[in-house]
Amino acid sequence: MSGTDGTGQGEPDIVAEVFDGDTLGASEPVKQYFGTAYDKVARYADLLREQGELRGLIGPREVPRIWERHVLNSAAVVQYLPTAGAVADIGSGAGLPGIIVAAMRPGLDVLLVEPMERRTTWLVEVATELGLTNVQVKRGRAEEYHDAFEVDAVTSRAVAPLSKLARMSLPLVRVGGEMVILKGRNVAQEVDPARKVLRKYGAGEPEILEGSTVAGVESTTIVRIPRGK
Repeated sequence: MSGTDGTGQGEPDIVAEVFDGDTLGASEPVKQYFGTAYDKVARYADLLREQGELRGLIGPREVPRIWERHVLNSAAVVQYLPTAGAVADIGSGAGLPGIIVAAMRPGLDVLLVEPMERRTTWLVEVATELGLTNVQVKRGRAEEYHDAFEVDAVTSRAVAPLSKLARMSLPLVRVGGEMVILKGRNVAQEVDPARKVLRKYGAGEPEILEGSTVAGVESTTIVRIPRGK
């Protein structure tokens, strides 16, 4: 597995093995992909498996699929984020993708924005457990922070349609920064309804990218939108 910055990121190699939910996280391709971040990411996956359903963070059917459905899916966005500066994860929920971003990008300040108290409690506990000193947890909706801070990139996962998400996210992005978000495969259909909001912030044309991690794991769809004004 190739990597360029110590996190193991890069083009996935072809892997012949087929892993199930129990073996994927401990597999060599996954260890190589995460590199020095692996121990923190693996501990996070364990915490999510042990407590996620109980604390209402994931559904019972998601537990056997934590690595594929949640951890690697979230990790796919990291290759498109900066290595330094600040990133906000809005609607962070269980910490997806924000906790993964913080573990893989220790040079970033990662702000986890989440309105629900029980989720922010979980996020603080996880960041402390994993020793993620680059994490700040901010309780509230993204709109409440529009005049409070600006970051180099805003990310999110499964939060809202693109038009609403742009309205929530772009005011948090500095001019020249980007929205870099995880979306479903039909996101192209959301672009036209979002154009009015995108024009308001001088946003560039949304770029739809493939987010691959390790061979044999389904890629995800990433949308990158620069803010121009």
